Amino acid sequence: MLRKVERFCGAVDTIAGILLALVMLLIVASTAGRYLFSWPIPDSFDLSRLMVGACVMWGLASIGYRGGHIAVDLVHEMAGKTGKRFIDLFAWFGLLVFTIAMTWMMFYRVTSAYASNESTFDLRMPVWPFFLLIWVGCAASAITVTFSIFRRRSDDQEEQAEGYGI
Repeated sequence: MLRKVERFCGAVDTIAGILLALVMLLIVASTAGRYLFSWPIPDSFDLSRLMVGACVMWGLASIGYRGGHIAVDLVHEMAGKTGKRFIDLFAWFGLLVFTIAMTWMMFYRVTSAYASNESTFDLRMPVWPFFLLIWVGCAASAITVTFSIFRRRSDDQEEQAEGYGI
């Protein structure tokens, strides 16, 4: 099971990296086209902002499992071992609730964009596929945060078992 979870999280990391590279290429190409050739890429602004949204959601999915975010918390540092576990568990469940709510609301944004035929400004490309990509990133975030909670919980149980000499 752990191998499948790691493979899933590795795929999430890969997708996040590819999306970030695509955004970087689009922005550099558009900037070069605008300043060197006086010809920007049509819809580069709309596409880049939609892709940045996808990058953020897939990045959240990536750190959701690894827990690689930056945190500074004086209360957490001063708390004892049990207090730290409680604070961590509360924070992870809070993140899970937030991520599930965001996934739920993003689903309605996808269906709304699809139903209204919302499109980009220049090329009139439909935006719902980009919103769908963002929604899938939100859903992946909820999944990776859930995996992370279970992993941390099992790590705590193993640590407690070692403490009792089991």
